Amino acid sequence: MAITESNKLPRILVAGCGKLGSSIASLLTDRAEVFGLRRNPDRIPAAIHPLGADLLQADQLNSVIPDQLDAVIYCLTPSSYDEQGYQDAYVNGLNNLLRALSGQTLQRLIFISSTSVYAQDDDSWVDESSPTKPSRFSGQIILTGEKVALDSEFPSTIVRFSGIYGPSRRRFLDAVVAGNMDPVSPGPFSNRIHEVDAAQVVVHLINRSLNRETVEDCYIASDCEPVRLDEVVHWVQAQLPCAAPGGDARKGGRAGSKRCSNQRLLGSGYHFRYPDFRAGYREMIAKRP
Repeated sequence: MAITESNKLPRILVAGCGKLGSSIASLLTDRAEVFGLRRNPDRIPAAIHPLGADLLQADQLNSVIPDQLDAVIYCLTPSSYDEQGYQDAYVNGLNNLLRALSGQTLQRLIFISSTSVYAQDDDSWVDESSPTKPSRFSGQIILTGEKVALDSEFPSTIVRFSGIYGPSRRRFLDAVVAGNMDPVSPGPFSNRIHEVDAAQVVVHLINRSLNRETVEDCYIASDCEPVRLDEVVHWVQAQLPCAAPGGDARKGGRAGSKRCSNQRLLGSGYHFRYPDFRAGYREMIAKRP
């Protein structure tokens, strides 16, 4: 990572140190001074400067936000999965943070978004230029948050993640093993990214920005193989003993049927550690107790 003009380590704020935010922040600590913001700062990993504040409380934010920041990563998840929860996480909290940052000279603001902003359900490929017309309130509010970031005073990049999985996100794998997945065949196309790659993608883009390399305003972050849901389920079932699906097993996905293109991300020089679902799930299966 580049050294700033003052010959000091870059100063980076990760707003939202949950699973993904903490992973990103931890990866940055050997090359930057990293600040982590969350309501409960005791849960922020070691080597990250903990900042305790609620993004919905402007007074709290103003009292803890460091000065002379070089980059900010906005990485929140809703505290409740209703409209108000999404509005607070992706729009209201971001607006408060932007006001607290006003006047700083950030090189980059990265806003963590989701491929749920795409409503395509026809097996088509989507990329960063594809229409975003989400039908659900969640995607609509996330899209509003994207616009807030892009319209801010800072150079901003949107990172749209597909479904994140990995050792700390085992819900799908456990559901298949328990017999709770029985998708139709052919199933809808699904898209995913391993949690290790998810964190590394953001670090990669931060590095490019601080090294004065080109960073686009939007990237899809998804692995290299969109795959039909039933193919993933059948592959897992062939790898280890799984319960027979019951009558209440899920029959389909919840995100339409589209194929997310990661060509822009690959073109930026990113190399996936887990380029497809087999690489990620094979390792997870091998480490099962």
